[in-house]
Amino acid sequence: MIIDVVSLFPEMLDGFLGTSIVARARKKQLLLCRSHNLRRWSTNKHRKVDDRPFGGGAGMVIQLEPLVQAIRDLSTEQSSVIYLCPDGIPFKSFVVQELARKPHLILISGHYEGIDQRVRDRYVDLEISIGDYILTNGTLAAAVVIDAVCRYIPNVLGNGDSLGQDSFSDGLLSHPQYTHPRNFEGMEVPEVLLTGNHQAIDQWRRQQRLERTLLRRPELLQ
Repeated sequence: MIIDVVSLFPEMLDGFLGTSIVARARKKQLLLCRSHNLRRWSTNKHRKVDDRPFGGGAGMVIQLEPLVQAIRDLSTEQSSVIYLCPDGIPFKSFVVQELARKPHLILISGHYEGIDQRVRDRYVDLEISIGDYILTNGTLAAAVVIDAVCRYIPNVLGNGDSLGQDSFSDGLLSHPQYTHPRNFEGMEVPEVLLTGNHQAIDQWRRQQRLERTLLRRPELLQ
């Protein structure tokens, strides 16, 4: 898989791309991830890529021309262009899995008051929001998308079965986890986990997932 990120702050991704699972995927050549500074496509002598919005307003807007040129230069017939913005669709597990099947993603990181609407109307395939809050720019959101998608690339995780135990993998939250010691300050590990009875353990974990989801995220059970 190839992921290109277009941002005004591509250096924000440097440490992230060299760490943990994403770094492992890149080392195995399962993921090629490239970050690009939008100013590279500016035709302004000062590398300016923003301007005041028509109609007035307090903030600035990313200009259409450099962003369109970036998309054109990076795109292939297999590319999907994703714009990260507060009013996009929620970044849910099924969206992650859908994106993981794409061969090439171009992630557009917004800044200021966003990007020219005409780019969104003609050149963007999907708009994604990672939550109901505002970030200074979309580069951190791009990192979230990369991290989530990377886990679903075949052979990236050492144990692919762990995906099925993650929260939201089947619409439920994850079950509680325990490890040594068995007793800590009077707090015991649930007895069923010590029995070796895998059927009973699976049933207990399923029940715990249902109860936790009902208590914390009841809307998921709908």
